[in-house]
Amino acid sequence: MTTDPAKQVAELRALLDRANRAYYVDAQPIMSDPEYDRRLKQLEEFEAAHPQLDDANSPTKRVGGEPITGFKTIKHALPMLSIDNTYTEQDVRDWFARMQRDLGDSKASTLFATTTPATPTTLPTVAEPKVDGLALSLRYESGTLAHAVTRGDGTKGDDVTHAARAIRSIPLRLSDEKRPAPKVLEVRGEVFFPLKEFERVNKEREEAGDDLFLNPRNAAAGTLKNLDPKLVASRKLRFVAHGRGECSPDADTGETYWQFLASLRALGVPTNPGSVRCESVDDILAAIRDFDAKRHHVGYAIDGMVVRLDSFAQQQSLGTTSKSPRWVIAYKYPAERKTTVLVSVAHQVGKTGKMTPRATMEPVLLAGTVVQHATLHNYGRLRQLPVNPDNPTGETAHLCIGDTVHVEKAGEIIPQVVGIVLEKRPKDAKPVLPPDTCPECGSPAEVEPPEAETDPKVETTRRCMNPECPAQVREKLVWFTGRKQMDIDGLGEKTIDQIREAANNGAQIPLHTFADIFQLREHRDKLLALDRMGEKKVDNLLAGIEAAKSRGLSRVLAGMGIRHVGDGTSKLLAKQFKDLDALLAASEEQLRPRSLPKDRALALGYASEPSQRPETGLGDGTAHVVHAYLHSKPAQATFKALRDAGVDLSSKDWIDPASKPTIAANSPFAGKTIVLTGTLESFDRTTLSEKLESLGAKVSGSVSKKTDIVIAGAEAGSKLDKARELGVAVWDEAQLLAAFKNS
Repeated sequence: MTTDPAKQVAELRALLDRANRAYYVDAQPIMSDPEYDRRLKQLEEFEAAHPQLDDANSPTKRVGGEPITGFKTIKHALPMLSIDNTYTEQDVRDWFARMQRDLGDSKASTLFATTTPATPTTLPTVAEPKVDGLALSLRYESGTLAHAVTRGDGTKGDDVTHAARAIRSIPLRLSDEKRPAPKVLEVRGEVFFPLKEFERVNKEREEAGDDLFLNPRNAAAGTLKNLDPKLVASRKLRFVAHGRGECSPDADTGETYWQFLASLRALGVPTNPGSVRCESVDDILAAIRDFDAKRHHVGYAIDGMVVRLDSFAQQQSLGTTSKSPRWVIAYKYPAERKTTVLVSVAHQVGKTGKMTPRATMEPVLLAGTVVQHATLHNYGRLRQLPVNPDNPTGETAHLCIGDTVHVEKAGEIIPQVVGIVLEKRPKDAKPVLPPDTCPECGSPAEVEPPEAETDPKVETTRRCMNPECPAQVREKLVWFTGRKQMDIDGLGEKTIDQIREAANNGAQIPLHTFADIFQLREHRDKLLALDRMGEKKVDNLLAGIEAAKSRGLSRVLAGMGIRHVGDGTSKLLAKQFKDLDALLAASEEQLRPRSLPKDRALALGYASEPSQRPETGLGDGTAHVVHAYLHSKPAQATFKALRDAGVDLSSKDWIDPASKPTIAANSPFAGKTIVLTGTLESFDRTTLSEKLESLGAKVSGSVSKKTDIVIAGAEAGSKLDKARELGVAVWDEAQLLAAFKNS
């Protein structure tokens, strides 16, 4: 072996890269895990002794990065669309037949095609297991991993490159001996938790006294969004590719998806070994049935089979709807159902005081994981569980401790009790009764709807009415600090729990109210004394808290967990009332829906029928509840404490009713209801919607008789078809741009 350090380092890096490729791509390991770890340690020592040989793409860099302070958002070069689901074989046959019909004459398949094509005789597709993980887009530039971005809302997502680099199955650099790496290649795929590793991590959490992860998918999502790459590496997540995004002309991904998968493997990117190429719909259904018998033994969570048209040209010809490609479908396997025995029922309390019954059962292996807990939804449901789960409207029975119950996973993720085996009920079985008081604080419980007091079977909700209930306080703090509310970076669920636990152990760091959050600066020294709370982390946390003070009224209202006041309603209230004082001065009647003058309606962003648009987002029934809460003693105390802590309670969204609408009188969009479909070259969907609304339009998500204009871009979908059916005016991008010039 050479003694030249540069050559030694290069050889070790190449060996470890080959080991990763052999394990994750070829499924033919060339070394054991201990041997890999030994070689990796050897490389770390060489690099430490020769810092001039540092390389950002070295295998040692996967776990060597520092935690990041937060996420940035990146726009996808091409949208990451969702896939339509289907649950029956007949649905698969219908989908296949539609593609055959529509692809009969690909030359006639344009946006405004009216010809009827002839049916093709063959239609190759690829069926592959649908891994139940988190969608991720990997962007490689000149062969090097540049960004890893989550799906997000489909048009933009979070940059999680720091975490992706810590996942061994994701190559940091593409490598193909036969051809150079392309200038740009975006690989879409799934990050998932192998079941063996999921069980290992849960066992470690149990031994440490931490809450267990509920399922592999959520655990994978949480891990990928963790700020510390070292933790990501320790979880041993995997990645498997199943699609492409932007590709430069030199990418040479082939003419078919099957060829694309082969090209990915040649570059060192793992694909699913369960993929099958099919010629007919019968081949597809055979592949679905075949994998159904194997799916609980593959070592990772599967919730269906994805079937897609093989030819890229035919995919492009079929195009997409507004949400999903027409050339791909996901067949979802029926939920696996098992029986087990109910041991006990716990009563959990959420941030709004809502109590939810949760079953503890004898452990049962269900859809690849051991299940011991399941949701019972609400107390009305547990009084009338079906005796036959396949006939939910048939005979029902009141759930009893000791009952044998049917359990399945909703969407292969959330365990739920779906029925009772009545003939196996013990003679001494006692019915599960809802609590009359809160199990956390002992306060009286309120039952909804009111008629549930006389007919408990209709009960949908039971709440603790004490706003100071400890269970509610914790959940409300977590909600208040969340990204869509006050967006306090660094004060997540774990940090809140850590601070509150320290306070319970005598640390004297109060964190019981929203206002306490904004007083944490006074306890900086005590925060520094907590485990894993270094100076940089604490200062970043305090900076995030300080920034949150200026979020404004709508964020505060959305974060408080007020019943009937979510993100949308809080924004509408903030548009109408310039600050908290103005909101509190409003009567209950002023919070109810009412007719608005047309100019005021347009200024607030409503469409041509203002009388049907509630100015506050509240209805007749909900306005009373919200008004009563805003004027309650607990709410008044909360508002005062927030104000005293320096939180800005003025509105950032208020529209002065005295101001004149800025909408031009001759605007062709004023008062119009507009629907967008397809992809436009000049605008993304969000920017265009905002521009149209600023000109007096209402942008709707669906086409109806009340729609005035449908703006159709490339690959327009079913909305375009609906517009033609109803005779709604359809504009292309050129007409839209011309109208903007005249407005």
